[in-house]
Amino acid sequence: MCIRTRTLSIIGVLLLILAAVISPILYSGYADLHSAQTALADKKYDEAARLFELAATHLIWRADLWEQAGLAAYRNGNNIEAIRLLEIAHDKKSLSSQGWETLGTAYWDNSDHQMALTIWQEGSQSYPSDVVLYDRLALVYHENGDYASEQKVLVKRLSLASDASAHYELGLLLTLSDSDRAVTELESASSMDPQFDSAVQTLQAAIAVSDTESDPAKRFIAIGRGLGLVEEWGLAQNAFEKAVSANAKNAEAWAWLGEARQQNGQDGSDDLNQALAVNSNDAIVHALRGLYWKRQGNNIQALTEYLQAAQIEPDNPAWQVSVGDAYTKTGDLVSALAAYQKATQLVPNDATYWRLLAMFCLDNDLYILEIGLPAAKQAAQLAPNDPQTLDVLGWSYSNAGLLYNAEQNLRHAIKLSPDLAIAHLHLAENYLRQGDNTSAFNELNLTVQLDKEGTSGQSAAQILNQYFP
Repeated sequence: MCIRTRTLSIIGVLLLILAAVISPILYSGYADLHSAQTALADKKYDEAARLFELAATHLIWRADLWEQAGLAAYRNGNNIEAIRLLEIAHDKKSLSSQGWETLGTAYWDNSDHQMALTIWQEGSQSYPSDVVLYDRLALVYHENGDYASEQKVLVKRLSLASDASAHYELGLLLTLSDSDRAVTELESASSMDPQFDSAVQTLQAAIAVSDTESDPAKRFIAIGRGLGLVEEWGLAQNAFEKAVSANAKNAEAWAWLGEARQQNGQDGSDDLNQALAVNSNDAIVHALRGLYWKRQGNNIQALTEYLQAAQIEPDNPAWQVSVGDAYTKTGDLVSALAAYQKATQLVPNDATYWRLLAMFCLDNDLYILEIGLPAAKQAAQLAPNDPQTLDVLGWSYSNAGLLYNAEQNLRHAIKLSPDLAIAHLHLAENYLRQGDNTSAFNELNLTVQLDKEGTSGQSAAQILNQYFP
């Protein structure tokens, strides 16, 4: 046998041996892959993750299977395992845009926000047309207070595809620098999704007030207050910091900065003290200081501040309500009642203050028939289609023993606002007073569904446990 023939023979034998070794591995790999796909279809994500990993170790050229394993682990709720598997896919440079997004989300869910940011930044470079990655980046930048980076990301994101939330977030950022563009973005958000209507209207009003101010500090205060009203306290703090920088002698800028810091989990007392030092004759300063002491549980000091605000602006009904609330917390219900009544006298045509007077009587079981119910009736006369006012009227009737009138008004409130949990709770309690346990049971369950984590929902759950164990 010639050398060439002998060599070919040896190669053939080696190939047969190699085939004998590899064939079972290939068979096992494809079998695991098929089983993984079946488990995934059956939503057995833990099993799917394990089988995709086995398939990936056998079918070494299928680096994409590591991502499939990681995605299945994430869907199973196992963030640690998802991170391990997706990082292998990352190292093998086989992550799809979904893989990048999920790996970052797994880190985020595991409280490693910095690593989530790094992953999403890298992913957006690999997939520069993927809007989801930009949405994730915007979320992190917003949380970190890196508003310049957030704005750049949102502009890029919107250049790829329009989105109501992205327009809204960009509009929020622009309120601090470009009011015209801010209004355009906010209007786009509102036109695309009605859920933004209320917030957009609030911000538009704040921008309108800001545009009338020539003083930069006052402009930033107006914007900051608007941002606070829509619960954007991080941006609001930024606005108030700009106000203080523009005019360190503006007491309200310091006071609002203190309020924003509290809303963001900081103390804020230094700013409030600075506000008082700058101007001790400013009602807003005293009112925000009163709110600070109220949060601290120091009701006496809160009352002192609110009384100061009311003395400076005796015709402002809001300060009278704050005084009334502070007196209530100190146990002086007589003085509290007088303060609430004074608020209604200052603005007799405003339903809000009549409703608050009625609520005070209800909450403290005080003069419900003599003062509370008449106040609720006056509020309903001024605002006949306001669900909250009708709820207070119905609950006043119920506590006064007029159960039929109570039911009619509570039903009317619910008709106007079907998701008003407290009205359902009050209707349920009214049914209990009528002896209609079946209707009460239904309303209580509905209250829990509407407000499971809220005060009304928890109260309903307690009544259900008491009456329907």
